[in-house]
Amino acid sequence: MLKKIKYILAGLLITIVVSSCGNFNRILKSTNLEEKYKAAQAYYLKGDYYHAQQLFEELITYYRGTAEAEKIYYYYAYCYYGMEDFVTAAYYFKTYASTYPNSKYACEAQYLNAYCTYLDSPDFSLDQTNTLTAIKDLQLFVDLYPKSDTVVICNKLIDDLRFKLEVKEFEVSKLYYKMQEYKAAIVSFKNTLKDYPETKFKEECLYCIMKSYYSYANESVPAKKEERFKAAMLAYQALLESFPQTKYLKDAENVNKNSQKEIDKLKSKKS
Repeated sequence: MLKKIKYILAGLLITIVVSSCGNFNRILKSTNLEEKYKAAQAYYLKGDYYHAQQLFEELITYYRGTAEAEKIYYYYAYCYYGMEDFVTAAYYFKTYASTYPNSKYACEAQYLNAYCTYLDSPDFSLDQTNTLTAIKDLQLFVDLYPKSDTVVICNKLIDDLRFKLEVKEFEVSKLYYKMQEYKAAIVSFKNTLKDYPETKFKEECLYCIMKSYYSYANESVPAKKEERFKAAMLAYQALLESFPQTKYLKDAENVNKNSQKEIDKLKSKKS
């Protein structure tokens, strides 16, 4: 009996799906623009953005140049947003904002273009071109609509994206350090501190610069050792100036003492 009920329900479901698909295909092929427009809105309102998008796409062609085109394009962009195709949604929101700059939805479209680009920003370990684009688009919105309530959100999103770039740069520096590319590591850590002077990674950057100078000195030819050990000692001082109670204090003191010992050895050989 239960098996029979399951078969009946499955059959009803298939019938509904087939009927629904058949109805959509009929509307899609229809030349009745009013019916097609109402159906597109109905699909949109119930969250069926896939079918709504197809109908709105056809309606854009038919209504181009009319007053109704503005609203159709607005729905069309939102369909891609609803389908989480943020790259395409960003494109159409941007196009909408530039095509209808006086629309009551222009501000919203400009923001959603930037927000979609923000959502498309990848993990920090990947290429950050989209992240830079998102920062640019969000800043453009802030500049265009400084009195908008959304400016606070935009500034927060910009901060999130900049932190992602900060993490990216810091992790690249650490990679050089782990690969024992000490010269490159020194340059990279210094650039991180220059680009992000208030970085939360400042203590570790200063410590790694000191360690990199020390290791670089040990691997150097005799003629270059003294100046690089001195650089390690200066890096030690820089670390303690910013973080007197650094968590790396014990190791940092050892590096400083050993650097001085190596310099003394080098001087004794010269005399």
